[in-house]
Amino acid sequence: MEHSSKITCHIVAMPYPGRGHINPMMNFCKIIVTKNPNIFITFIVTEEWHSFIKSDILPDNIKYATIPNVIPSEIGRAKDFAGFIRATLTKLEDPVEKLIDGLCGQLMKPSVIVYDTHMNWVVGLGNRMNIPVASFFTMSATVFSVFLHMDLLAQNGHFKAYLTGKIQEQVDYIPGIPSIRVLDLPTPFQGKGQELLDVITEIFSTVSKPQYLLFTSVYELESSVIDALKQKFPTPVYSVGPAIPYFTSEKDPSATTSVDEPEYIKWLNAQPNGSVLYISQGSFLSVTCAELDEIVAGVHDSGIRFFWVARDETVRFQKNGCGLVVPWCDQLKVLSHPSIGGFWSHCGWNSTKEAAFSGLPMLTFPIFWDQQTNSKQIVEDWKIGYRVKKDNHQSSITREEISSLLKWFMDSGNDEVMETRRRAKEMQKICQCSTAKGGSSEINIDSFIKDVFSIKNGNGLGL
Repeated sequence: MEHSSKITCHIVAMPYPGRGHINPMMNFCKIIVTKNPNIFITFIVTEEWHSFIKSDILPDNIKYATIPNVIPSEIGRAKDFAGFIRATLTKLEDPVEKLIDGLCGQLMKPSVIVYDTHMNWVVGLGNRMNIPVASFFTMSATVFSVFLHMDLLAQNGHFKAYLTGKIQEQVDYIPGIPSIRVLDLPTPFQGKGQELLDVITEIFSTVSKPQYLLFTSVYELESSVIDALKQKFPTPVYSVGPAIPYFTSEKDPSATTSVDEPEYIKWLNAQPNGSVLYISQGSFLSVTCAELDEIVAGVHDSGIRFFWVARDETVRFQKNGCGLVVPWCDQLKVLSHPSIGGFWSHCGWNSTKEAAFSGLPMLTFPIFWDQQTNSKQIVEDWKIGYRVKKDNHQSSITREEISSLLKWFMDSGNDEVMETRRRAKEMQKICQCSTAKGGSSEINIDSFIKDVFSIKNGNGLGL
């Protein structure tokens, strides 16, 4: 290891093997070592994920360590999502324990293991190895609290309300959470997602046992629920979000004249301010082919300018000259570009935070898991977006409805939308202030680092 004489603290990071989990944990780790270069972080990933991200540039004091894949890569988590999650709970503990045991001899004993909350077996591992652990939750604090209070949902008849037709009923008894429809609860409480209720129950049976709870949220966005969780847990609860790569983004992406800038940035530079709709449906689960056909037709029929991240089928989406379709982009850089006026999103938590940080209004199109809950927060709690599907997440939507909605949403003369854009800019100020000196997230990250060093010096929490 380079500069070993300067390293005085060792942290192990154990993310869940998925893009939406690895990215925020890596962003958090980069912030930590930027703040204190005497910290070394071992970032554990499966061999499959290492092959995807090994070319990413890392600070000198973050290094990857690999463990065997959860399931054969040819099966893939998209083909057996439930099986993949269950495998992460049963197949990773032994190789991770052996790896950390080896690190203790080669480097130094970790002061703390920062683990994805879904990897709850790390709690037992930490106890056996006498290493404190910090639970790192990559979804909203609201979703965490919903899962935490499954007993209340059961007592009030809403645990399986989706099966009894009570999806429009309001849940108004979870501490710190504004009233929410059953329909807007995470999908483990709905339909096919219920096959994972036992997994969620197991994971959340241990959430009171780590020495720290870290949330990838900005305190001001979820202050009431975070305050309620602080009241419930005796251990430190830190909101350290947004855990997005804001520390590498440029202040004004359109101002750069680098010959190396991507062609898509050059295209955005040529568009009027606030005129382009950014469309992305995430990197994992997606819509049906029939629904996608309606979306593509609706977008093109609307005549709006659009920038669409379409992964593998870019040709299918590029039908006229009103937009640009790419298989990948630097999302935060695009969202921060002056020409972008709105974001049609699947409402993954990372995308939701990036939109808020960039001050953009949103069209919400949730697909799975926590996305319905994030959509509700965007539309009803923060009031910075609109639902593409008005009544039921399971309903279909026609190309005519999509075309009409997009024309309305991107109309700069629309007073209602302009007010939503104004609120989105206020949200941007809140998010950016949280990461600035003296901001809530900045203070919490500093406090966590101080705690880690306190543990190392023998003054921290006991196990």
